[in-house]
Amino acid sequence: MSKGNGPSEPAPPNSPTRAEPSNVPSSGRETAVLAGGCFWGMEDILRKVPGVLETEVGYAGGATQSPNYESVKTGETGHAESIRVVFDPKKLSYEELLEKWFFRMHDPTTKNRQGNDVGTQYRSAIFVSSPEQRAVAERVKARVDQSGKWKAPVVTEIVDAGAFTPAEGYHQDYLEKHPGGYTCHWLRD
Repeated sequence: MSKGNGPSEPAPPNSPTRAEPSNVPSSGRETAVLAGGCFWGMEDILRKVPGVLETEVGYAGGATQSPNYESVKTGETGHAESIRVVFDPKKLSYEELLEKWFFRMHDPTTKNRQGNDVGTQYRSAIFVSSPEQRAVAERVKARVDQSGKWKAPVVTEIVDAGAFTPAEGYHQDYLEKHPGGYTCHWLRD
């Protein structure tokens, strides 16, 4: 788990955890679960965003009870490579996280593909954990789609969060451990 400005206790490897509630005013923390291709590149960008407290790569959106990389990479579990982002909503709103970062760091118009990565495990998805997150995600997706920035329609799925399973340790902070490793993520203007 990438640690920014706040302490955390990592979940045991490959144990499913529920996405945290979106509105936790007493703790000053909110959680988003996002998918947009290979989780290495997403994490590398998001960990540096002001207001992000923690990042953790893993698997979301599938049916298998205890997914792991070997099963997810086949595309048969229904999971997407995802990232759990814990952020301070006083410094970074959910809306800003989506519009200024998520929708700029990958191509949300390619169904089940980012760069050289092809399959449902590389789909664009926002896993929402509350009606408020769903409303914001729908609003931002519509705005991005209507902006004319992309030449094709935005195909990002907006679905209920369900379980998030942390990926194996060697995937966490991968591009920090292996500078110059594969990524198909960059911020587009």
